Amino acid sequence: MTAMKTKTKIGWTATFLVFFSVIGCQKFLETPPDMRTVIDDPQKVSELLTSAYPRANYITFMESLSDNTGDKGPSAGAGTAVNRDPWMFQDVQNVSTDSPVNYWYACYRAIAAANQALKVIAEADNPADYVSQKGEALVARAYAHFMLVTLFARAYDPLTADTDPGIPYVTEPEDAVLKKYERHTVSYVYDQIERDLVEGLPLIDDTRYRVPKYHFTRAAANAFATRFYLFKQEYEKVIEHANNVFSGVSIVSLIRTVNTAAFRSMEYYAKQQWHTHFENPANLLLVEAGSIWGRSYASYRYGITTPLLGELFFGANVTGGTYAYMVYGGTELVYNIPKFREHFVTTTINAEYGNPYNMIPLFSGDEVLLNRAEAYAQMGDFDRSIEDLNTFASQKVYVSQNNPVYNPAQHTITRAKLRSFYGSDNLKQNLIDATLDFKRREFVHEGLRWFDILRHKLPVIHQTADRRETYVLGPNDPQRLLQLPEEVVLAGIQANPR
Repeated sequence: MTAMKTKTKIGWTATFLVFFSVIGCQKFLETPPDMRTVIDDPQKVSELLTSAYPRANYITFMESLSDNTGDKGPSAGAGTAVNRDPWMFQDVQNVSTDSPVNYWYACYRAIAAANQALKVIAEADNPADYVSQKGEALVARAYAHFMLVTLFARAYDPLTADTDPGIPYVTEPEDAVLKKYERHTVSYVYDQIERDLVEGLPLIDDTRYRVPKYHFTRAAANAFATRFYLFKQEYEKVIEHANNVFSGVSIVSLIRTVNTAAFRSMEYYAKQQWHTHFENPANLLLVEAGSIWGRSYASYRYGITTPLLGELFFGANVTGGTYAYMVYGGTELVYNIPKFREHFVTTTINAEYGNPYNMIPLFSGDEVLLNRAEAYAQMGDFDRSIEDLNTFASQKVYVSQNNPVYNPAQHTITRAKLRSFYGSDNLKQNLIDATLDFKRREFVHEGLRWFDILRHKLPVIHQTADRRETYVLGPNDPQRLLQLPEEVVLAGIQANPR
């Protein structure tokens, strides 16, 4: 279904069955999912679970949808569909790498791998030997469904979640062609996600992993929980799970520091590699995804423009200091912050062609801290919210480029600063706004701004470089929901409104 070939432990079973293809037969369905060997011991289940993470990139379309992108103009080219269509708030007319359709399929392939692992565990004679694998499978299944319901359904709203159409929540390996699925409701999907998450998280054993950053460790699962409960508006649970992430470690050690001399002295490509490296302590969960994002995000037509550069990084902020994020490019056509270094895999040793990959940071300490800061504000614990914001700012701002030093006496966020900068006496809202402002800048090129736009129903306005066309995405615009793949709709699943 995609332009890029993807290898998984479960072969193509999920691709054809989850999406109701008529291709296939019972004999095919009886083939072992691994396509090479019978999965009958904990080690083989662990290997299967490496396929339980969506190996596709959501950043391209999420970033284009957000207010972190402007139009560089015709000199930047026409723009590819995956970059252009979301920016114009249109359904992406492309099903290949980096498209929403590609991501949909990748999520359900990951779910199929998790379900196959859970089936093996349930039927094993010695289930006690698979406890940690069961935990990873449940949390991975919950995560993939969460991403699907977030992107392809309305954001969770307690007033409408019981009636808003969700997405199919698949809990069993596919064993029949043309198996019927229901979208259920957003509320139902959230209940299933929470059930899997709550059951799976305590079962995870970090010591089982050879390279923990590529799996749901306890820290990564708790980080996922902070995002989930932030969407669900259960803020005390956001705080609880964030505290679990930071338990026994220095919070600053899990934050990407960008205002030190050591970081500033790193070369461009070293910065790219470090941002998504498994040894970077800020990265809590990474996934390798087939993607051309790393080679393209700087030059895409719809990206960081000169006005956005000033708004995001060179304008005033609540600390009174200067953001330390280093923007490269020298011209609007390629403004970028070095975050992604492509890994290109040739098809053979001497081949000149192959497949490009990027490491995608799914969760980081930065997000967890800012999730907690917002949760504290929502709960009315303003002092702790301010403390978290100051911890974050201490690693992100300095006096100036000529004096790159963080000065607590000058940069500490206070209630008075919040009131003055945001022009409001509503401290709670000021803290939420400050948190969202920090998140918007921290996750430029990573797509996470779209989550906050969805949660807070923020409008997005895109204007073409010549100012002749304006595209507006209102709080209730149906284009905030990505459209389901055509094959899924043709199979009888309700499409999103247009």
